[in-house]
Amino acid sequence: MAKQKATSRAAAKTAVKKKWAGHKTAAKSSARKTIKSKARGLPAVKPKAAAKTAARTTSKAKRPKQRIAISHHREEDFKADGLRSYAHYRNLGIADATDGLAQAHVIRLIGPCNPAEVSKLHFHDVEFQMVYVLKGWVKTYMEGQGETLMTEGSCWTQPPRIKHLIMDYSDDVELLEVILPAEFKTVELAT
Repeated sequence: MAKQKATSRAAAKTAVKKKWAGHKTAAKSSARKTIKSKARGLPAVKPKAAAKTAARTTSKAKRPKQRIAISHHREEDFKADGLRSYAHYRNLGIADATDGLAQAHVIRLIGPCNPAEVSKLHFHDVEFQMVYVLKGWVKTYMEGQGETLMTEGSCWTQPPRIKHLIMDYSDDVELLEVILPAEFKTVELAT
């Protein structure tokens, strides 16, 4: 029994030594990179840290400072000036506040649904799109998902450039839609 414990301890010490040797090798490699950077007159920053810092700096440099956007419900804010003629849109001010990073609006689809006008296969050239049903219901088709009935409280994302269409909706449907970026292209497809 004592011999087994001694063997186990020896094996554990050997494992720790091997692990520590690996850390020493990584530390030596990092130190060599730092020395080479100093020799070239560059700041002594570890490569991974430098990449993270550069990415953070680049992403911040590309994005203007965001402002607060507050939007209270007013019926007169629903306008027929959006993407679809069968919908009224209430702009929530997100595009202006984010300098075009994102947009959000409440959409009221005007009933009754006319499939000849509504059910056109299309996609949006976006980075992100999310839709939440505030009121009523909407029946959608999304490539790879098929037909889905979305009811009050349903929420879904539409991956970039996914082919989709609206099949039907209730006369009282209201949707909250969030899209990145605020300006994007919509492509209607021949069926």
